[in-house]
Amino acid sequence: MVDLPRIVITGVGLTSPNGNSLDEYRANLLAGKSGVSPWEIRHFGKTVAGQCDFEATRYQSRKALRRGTRAGSIAIYCSHEAVANSQLDLDHLGRDRVGVYVGITEHGNVETEEQIHEVSQYDFDLSFWSHHHNPRTVANNPAGEVTLSLPVTGPHYAIGGACAGGNLGIVQGAQMLQLGEVDAALAGGVSESIHTFGIFASFKSEGALGHHEDPTQVSRPFDKDRNGIVVSEGGCMYTLERLEDAQRRGAPIMAEILGWHVNSDATDFVLPNPERQNQCMRSAIQRAGLSPEDIHIVNTHSTSTPLGDIQECRAVNEVFCDSSKTSINNTKSFIGHTMGAAGALELAGNLPSFTDGFVHPTINVQNLDPDCAMRGLVLQEPHKNDKVETILNLSFGMLGINSAVIIGRPTF
Repeated sequence: MVDLPRIVITGVGLTSPNGNSLDEYRANLLAGKSGVSPWEIRHFGKTVAGQCDFEATRYQSRKALRRGTRAGSIAIYCSHEAVANSQLDLDHLGRDRVGVYVGITEHGNVETEEQIHEVSQYDFDLSFWSHHHNPRTVANNPAGEVTLSLPVTGPHYAIGGACAGGNLGIVQGAQMLQLGEVDAALAGGVSESIHTFGIFASFKSEGALGHHEDPTQVSRPFDKDRNGIVVSEGGCMYTLERLEDAQRRGAPIMAEILGWHVNSDATDFVLPNPERQNQCMRSAIQRAGLSPEDIHIVNTHSTSTPLGDIQECRAVNEVFCDSSKTSINNTKSFIGHTMGAAGALELAGNLPSFTDGFVHPTINVQNLDPDCAMRGLVLQEPHKNDKVETILNLSFGMLGINSAVIIGRPTF
């Protein structure tokens, strides 16, 4: 195998339903604080969602906010925060050497629904249709808005990977660094999904939209009484660099990307395939030169759907049933499903385990489903591990896309 450069994380910027910085987000995960709250959306009515309240005007003018998209604004906020966190000097590096890779589940639905509503107020007179609609709805919009805001002039695009998008953004950034196409990558994922009634209507029609009298209890992966997904917005972007470049400039190194794998089920539009998920995990572990016993935290994808959770738990059990050192958790129990941001944002929630040694729990599990029981599953309260050297982050999506990313504690 070709000896490729090692890739490290030197910065992170995020907004989640329960925190707008890594420190705030992590503190709320350890404290058991949910970010899910009541939500109402036109044409659908009352429901719940994970909503973000970041300070958008920190990096954008009000005019820019009106012209752009919610997904673009989230990506801009997270990217600026990641650059600041990494202490990266873009001018010294060269702005043409920075790439932007943003994972998304979908893009354009929010903007199109809004425009249809607008013209409906004027008897569908299309002279009221916004001339900003096309740049708002092209697939590369969130990444392109980042390049305009920073500004940087390297490559940019969005990676449409369904709910695996956040992991795919990270993988793409790492690959482009290894190929020498860029010298720094801003990589991760974003979602504005709560602003489109279509996603709520679709999950409702599938019988997959969660409900509970207490909004903070709706997202409950592994609980026997779980009944569906909580739709959420959010974003997380990482600054990625080659190890030697980061060391040369004395950058703060948070983790090393040890391995990854992406594959496809090729069996169903929606129902996950545990055999392919198993294969995805094992291939990522093999690429990292590790064994299942070397993985100290597995962050699951489980979304709180009755069958989807069981399928994933089956796959995880098959890989880690003999590992006494592996702890397993789930971040969606706190923040719901942030769609294209999920992989990146959930990885960030576990990243501080390298320094504090704690594994954040899965909350809202009052009655563990026997079909979801897994060795090492951390429930309700944080667990202190003897050591945390490696984290495996899982993200799966519709049409059978599976992704696994492994990061390691920096040892240099």
